[in-house]
Amino acid sequence: MGSSFHALHPLNLHLVSQGYTAVMVETSELIHYKRRFFDPKTLIVAVSQSGQSAEMVRLAQVNHGRSTVIAVTNTPDSALAKHADVALFTRAGNEFSVSCKTYVSALMVLKWLGDVLCEKDLRRTRRELKQASPAVASYLVDWKDYVGSLAEALEGIRHLFAVGRGASLASAGTGTLIVKEAAQFHAEGMSSAAFRHGPFEMLSRETFVLVFAGDAKTRDLNQRLVADIREQDGHAEIVDHDAALPALRIADYGAAIRQILEIVPAQMITLALAAKAGREPGRFELATKVTTTE
Repeated sequence: MGSSFHALHPLNLHLVSQGYTAVMVETSELIHYKRRFFDPKTLIVAVSQSGQSAEMVRLAQVNHGRSTVIAVTNTPDSALAKHADVALFTRAGNEFSVSCKTYVSALMVLKWLGDVLCEKDLRRTRRELKQASPAVASYLVDWKDYVGSLAEALEGIRHLFAVGRGASLASAGTGTLIVKEAAQFHAEGMSSAAFRHGPFEMLSRETFVLVFAGDAKTRDLNQRLVADIREQDGHAEIVDHDAALPALRIADYGAAIRQILEIVPAQMITLALAAKAGREPGRFELATKVTTTE
């Protein structure tokens, strides 16, 4: 559910590219409407930072050993970890607010898991993942300047979209989710293609569209979307290695850690919007860190 669900996009695409039949489904839909998937021939990769959400507790009850379960969680003694046949722990430490550490660490674990399942060179995987920490640290040196520039770019904005394709759907989905949670500002994440099918009609000077350039396969399509939005008086900015706004400029280390780097500018947007609204970013007022009610 939530960011844990969005984090599965890169793994899903990786498995499909290697010949697996892989399906992404929210746990809430799986346990009530798609129970035919509970079968000895099905491998379930279940992701939950707490492992204690209502849906994960229900998953353990409904599955009851029918499908093999690999759990990715931050909580070793959780209901999910105890139910799973294999548990992979993110070890991100305590997190009291919106998913930040647990999200990026889940992306790393899922990258590792995908390469294990697809029998890739794990020494290379390790080298690729080791680049994430210094790359993020380098970006965060100027985080205060980035928040300030983003606050200016978002002046007068009432509608916020984040869009991308392929694995960057993880960043679009999680980015807008944490904007809603951390800044209490309405935002919507979707594919770049879906944005053209309806939401394009909402373009105005009050609309900001954050476009994740993503993989080279569809990068030109995303760049064209930015140009088309600007032609209609909408405000569009791209997250890329050569982005015009320094706050949206991320290092190009390839696909392995791209989504880890993409989410950091989205986190800066949550700080900018919260500051503009005079809110403490990430403080829950109505929801809770762990959702215990279905």
